[in-house]
Amino acid sequence: MLPQTKEEALKRLNYVEGHLAGIRRMIEEEKYCVDVLKQTYAVRRAIQKIETLLLEGHLHTCVLEGVREGRDKEVLGELMELYKLSEA
Repeated sequence: MLPQTKEEALKRLNYVEGHLAGIRRMIEEEKYCVDVLKQTYAVRRAIQKIETLLLEGHLHTCVLEGVREGRDKEVLGELMELYKLSEA
């Protein structure tokens, strides 16, 4: 993993963790459901951004390296597995 990708992913994860704690407080305080849901949607989008960041980094490093080393089928299989998981 590229150092800049790692740093950015960890920064975004800290944001998500803080946001989740805020959502927990909102639920404990019985805040309006729509307000809570808006926050859960924000967390989902933040996680999607983390996934995009990690996938882009993977494509530019590990995938290219794997293809150069002749592991095309293995790399493609991993990408297909990720694609299937993302549809679930």
